[in-house]
Amino acid sequence: MRYLTLTDILGESEESHEVRAAKKQIRKGARLRALLSGQRADGGFGVHWYKKWAGATWRLVSAVELEVPPDSAVAHRAADLVLARLPLARAEPHKVRGRYRVHASVFGNPLGACARLGMADDPRVRRIAHSLVRWQWPDGGWNCDSSEGARHSSFYESLATLWGLNEYLRAARDDAVRLAVRRAAELFLTHRLFRSCHGDAVIDPRWTRLHYPVYWHYDILQALRVLDRAGKLGDPRTREALDLIESKRGKDGTWHAEGRFWRPGPVKAANTEVVDWGGSGPNEMITLNALRVLIGSGRIP
Repeated sequence: MRYLTLTDILGESEESHEVRAAKKQIRKGARLRALLSGQRADGGFGVHWYKKWAGATWRLVSAVELEVPPDSAVAHRAADLVLARLPLARAEPHKVRGRYRVHASVFGNPLGACARLGMADDPRVRRIAHSLVRWQWPDGGWNCDSSEGARHSSFYESLATLWGLNEYLRAARDDAVRLAVRRAAELFLTHRLFRSCHGDAVIDPRWTRLHYPVYWHYDILQALRVLDRAGKLGDPRTREALDLIESKRGKDGTWHAEGRFWRPGPVKAANTEVVDWGGSGPNEMITLNALRVLIGSGRIP
């Protein structure tokens, strides 16, 4: 947290003594150590690789957000396990009315994590990226809904996928995915991140509440963060979502979680976490991400 605050919020140089000292301490962080602890010989953590939230997939996503060093052997073993387990080598997802119906976020999250770990040149990672481009829907997103009436992409399936493709693009400079990233970003911008494309109705009020981590879920802060990474935060259609983020800032300058998708408990229980991301009171990661997007949009000089 100190490293990210120094670099992303205060704009300190990577070469400064303070930043270099903070970077050296990342491996010792309590949350990162908890995420990477208990690894088994197969690269997993004693539960299914996709188990919510103690499986290797979710640990990797959280670890890269905490700036796990790209040379982490534990992270690479976990990534190898996930890449081996992803159902990409099997038959292509089925089509309904000419559109692939696929849980794209299952692929998008590992794609983003692997790209951040320096694995963008791995043929397995490249195949995930190119497959997601092929599976993209006409409106720019993805959806797993197999019903014939489903003709609009899912925000849940599309946000993590946009994150993954953009992280891959940043690492690999692969022109084959560049247009897909722009189209996926446009899906969210068209909706101003949370409004219906048929009028001004809020699609789901829960999307305007702040959470961390979001896992495969959706909220406007995570959407702004992903759009910021994609270089789209300056689009005027982000204005209303940014207004909402600003309005949620407390008098002490911090932001609080307004809900959570995890709970503490045994790792084999449902939706349990191996780290504490914060309950009531100021939330470090939400505050960090809120400041990131407000700085990125120019609202905080």
